[in-house]
Amino acid sequence: MNQVIGSQNQSPSPHLGILLLNTGTPDAPTPSAVRRFLADFLSDPYVIDYPRGLWLPLLYGVILNVRPRRSARLYQRIWGLDGSPILTITGSLRDKLQTAFAEQSPGGVQVEFAMRYGEPSIPSILAMLRHSGVKKLIILPLFPQYSGTTTGTSLGKVFETLQSWNWMPGLQVISDYHDHPAYIDAIAESIRSTHVGIGKLLFSFHGIPQRYVDVGDPYESQCQHTASLVAEQLDLGSQGWEVVFQSRFGPEEWTRPYTDDVLTSLGEAGTPNVSVVCPGFPADCLETLEEIEYEFQHIFSEAGGGEFTYIPALNDSLVHVNMLAKIILQSGKLL
Repeated sequence: MNQVIGSQNQSPSPHLGILLLNTGTPDAPTPSAVRRFLADFLSDPYVIDYPRGLWLPLLYGVILNVRPRRSARLYQRIWGLDGSPILTITGSLRDKLQTAFAEQSPGGVQVEFAMRYGEPSIPSILAMLRHSGVKKLIILPLFPQYSGTTTGTSLGKVFETLQSWNWMPGLQVISDYHDHPAYIDAIAESIRSTHVGIGKLLFSFHGIPQRYVDVGDPYESQCQHTASLVAEQLDLGSQGWEVVFQSRFGPEEWTRPYTDDVLTSLGEAGTPNVSVVCPGFPADCLETLEEIEYEFQHIFSEAGGGEFTYIPALNDSLVHVNMLAKIILQSGKLL
């Protein structure tokens, strides 16, 4: 996968829009901007499903008066000259994917991206695509493993917006790609180029409340499936890798085992080296750059562990562009 893919026989149809969706980011690494972002994010019932009459007073009366200051300091650590990493990386990914499709069908495909929380918003980008004359839409949430807390809420916002239009465009939704061969290949390649084979490899995914899994959210099983496919392709022994979950919030039980707990145990056991890959994150962000690469590396070291390696997200690499293009081209009837 060294060149952007192209095929004269699989040109996308004219007037086709491709919309990439990601989680989002504050506008700035300041308490006020983080507060606006968290208010939008944490008031989403897909994310926090507590009764509104109980949750919203707690959110606005306590959490949003305390958490934004701490979170703003964390964002300041990762903020680049061009802004938030997740925003700049997703924007670059969009540009490169646009170039890939333009080489096949000049003027026939328009690629855009939108954020579920913050800017650019889903309604604003859908309006842009509508104004451009797009008649068909492929929606690709950049969440390889499906969860109602990510893909579900993002698609919900898309459908809510489209329902207000006086016509509905042709629609294709790619709801997950957790076991797509191109995705497995891309993750395996990123690990192969970085991981020290004799060490422990952790597949760290963003956690969700365990009760969401208990009532049918497929996220945990898809995470396990992704990791097992990658481990099989890399021919890792059963003791050489493990699935863990990070970024829990609040007092209730989340998907286990927790990444920080496992790293502590590995450090206390004197593990000489650990590599951590985060296959659920398409672009590096606060949860990878700050939580994994900074905070969890410190936890492992303090517990007595040896070398710690964070394997970066696919970001805007050519491998990632090729992978997404293949998934889109193989997605179905609109192409």
